Amino acid sequence: MSAANIIITIIMAILAFVGGYFIRKYLGEAKIKSAEDASKKVVEEAKREAENKKKEILIEAKDQAYATRSEAEKEAKERRYEIVRLEKRIAQKEESIDKKLSEVMSKEKEFERRQQKLDRQEQELSAVYEKEKQQLEQIAGLSIEQAKDLLVKRVEEDIRHDIAVMTRDLESAARDEAEEKARNIISLAIQRFAGDHVAETTVSVVHLPSDDVKGRIIGREGRNIRAFENLTGINLIIDDTPEAVILSGFDPVRREIARLTLEKLITDGRIQPARIEDIYKKTKQEVETEIRKAGEKAALDTGVRGIHPELLRVLGRLKYRTSYGQNVLQHSTEVAYLAGIMAAELGTDVTLAKRAGLLHDLGKAIDHEVEGPHALIGADLAKRLKESRQVCHAIESHHDEVDPKTVEAVLVKAGDAVSSARPGARRENLENYVKRLENLEHLAEEFKGVGKAYAVQAGREIRIMVNPEAIDDAECALLAKDIAKKIEEDLEYPGQIKVTVIRENRTVEYAK
Repeated sequence: MSAANIIITIIMAILAFVGGYFIRKYLGEAKIKSAEDASKKVVEEAKREAENKKKEILIEAKDQAYATRSEAEKEAKERRYEIVRLEKRIAQKEESIDKKLSEVMSKEKEFERRQQKLDRQEQELSAVYEKEKQQLEQIAGLSIEQAKDLLVKRVEEDIRHDIAVMTRDLESAARDEAEEKARNIISLAIQRFAGDHVAETTVSVVHLPSDDVKGRIIGREGRNIRAFENLTGINLIIDDTPEAVILSGFDPVRREIARLTLEKLITDGRIQPARIEDIYKKTKQEVETEIRKAGEKAALDTGVRGIHPELLRVLGRLKYRTSYGQNVLQHSTEVAYLAGIMAAELGTDVTLAKRAGLLHDLGKAIDHEVEGPHALIGADLAKRLKESRQVCHAIESHHDEVDPKTVEAVLVKAGDAVSSARPGARRENLENYVKRLENLEHLAEEFKGVGKAYAVQAGREIRIMVNPEAIDDAECALLAKDIAKKIEEDLEYPGQIKVTVIRENRTVEYAK
């Protein structure tokens, strides 16, 4: 290649380079200008949008401010209204208080005026009283104290006279009444007394809720019945009698303890040797307490004091002893009354007669333990416990074991005869007795709703089992009254009959 061509080529390259440079520069400036124009448009558009947004925000803020101001103005208006209303109420109350205060002040002034007036009147009355008192003292010639003493003396004299007259009249009336009552008491005690009594027996019957209980009483291989008989000393007879077992023994106290023990065991349901022993001990203690109380009550009722505690205990045992159907403790109390009444009539020692009458049958409480007539047994016991010779003699002679040598002994013997011979004292015919109990049961069973009726305590109580679906608790009371009224109308009986209505619901389930 020639140099010219090279130079031309270099010049062409330089021109191309310079041309390219200017072209690139021109195109870059154009692009830059175009970009600047675009950015300016964007900025202007952003400014316009910002202005619009600003205007919208301002408008919204103005609306919110307007709403807030309106709400605040409304609330302020309501508060101003409430304040005005409260101010009016306060003004009214102040006005009412002012009015009441004015009235109180007016009344206070009126009260002060009245108090002043009363003070003046009191002073005037005091002056008048003093003046009249002085005038009365001058007229009577006596001072106030002297007049009081004179009045008291006259009243005392009048009262003494009245008391003397009243005492004389009362003594006379009491004397006449006592004589009349003494005659009436003797006759009424013989003719009208009908004490509660049961047939003389050595057995007690215990009713069972069902015949299933008999097997539980006997126990496995008879261990329960053996434990019971060994503890109580009473024979327990279980035979074909439906729903009943029999306790047999000569000791009435032991028999009563055994009866109560068996009843409690049946009620408790747990019949076993350990339980039998536990209940027997508790029942024995209860019966001993009852015996002591019965003896103390008999002594208290008859007014006999100073009896030895052991004698009172033996006396209380007579509560469970009967003689031909007559309760011996009641009989002893009755003899004490009769002997005392007759002693008063004859003017002898009433206290001694009562004491001997109350203790005359002591021997019957222990005659199954000691050999001999009960009169001599009782007299010997009384001697050992330091009773007086007269009382012991009356006891031993009331059945002619020895001849009576004192008036009191004769009176005790007579009282014993009167008490035993009075109507109703001794047992009734067995056939009549059974018939009376059957009539009592049949009468109760005729009433609607009655399931079964049982005459107990020798006919002194009727226990009625009712159907709980037919009779409710409220109707039980009416039924008891109706049956009692029917008994009074249709039957004849000594003493009184207790009507007991029993309503019971039972639910039985078995765990298998």
